[in-house]
Amino acid sequence: MKIINMQHATKVYENGVTALNDVNLTIDEGEFVYITGPSGSGKSTLIKTLYREEKLTKGQLIVNDLNVSAMKNRDIYKLRQEIGIVFQDYKLLKNKTVYENVVYALDVTDQDPSTFRARVYEVLKFVGLAHKINVFPSELSGGEQQRVAIARAIVNQPKLIIADEPTGNLDPETSWEIMNLLEKIN
Repeated sequence: MKIINMQHATKVYENGVTALNDVNLTIDEGEFVYITGPSGSGKSTLIKTLYREEKLTKGQLIVNDLNVSAMKNRDIYKLRQEIGIVFQDYKLLKNKTVYENVVYALDVTDQDPSTFRARVYEVLKFVGLAHKINVFPSELSGGEQQRVAIARAIVNQPKLIIADEPTGNLDPETSWEIMNLLEKIN
């Protein structure tokens, strides 16, 4: 099954900069894909189109059988419920504990709240942070913060996980740990 199908995708920003030019990309379920290239080559723009932070200027994008290209703004939440996103800068809520940061991703779903605690504990155990459940992000190392971000991304059991430079702010040893964790998730 195709999880991403991008055809003739073009993104031109208002200032005239073309970030994507006639891109065709197909990614099948279960694939682990790296997107590489020099700074300014459109990697981040491509990633942002996948979760509809940016909208294509031309072309078609299907993610998890949802036509992202034709999607109305009010329906973007449907797409984002099926995608787990791991940001380079973690995007953790500083005034929330590890538990609260991860459960936040479940709060926007139709799932039964009585199952949240067990699911959050399960994913925190998986990423090696169950013992830090009541700690705040400022009390964690960069690698631990990234593992919280990964836990938040996978807690909904998404069909697709997007990681935008997940090791960009980490030392080499922690980077390997994070990449091994992402491969294990896949």
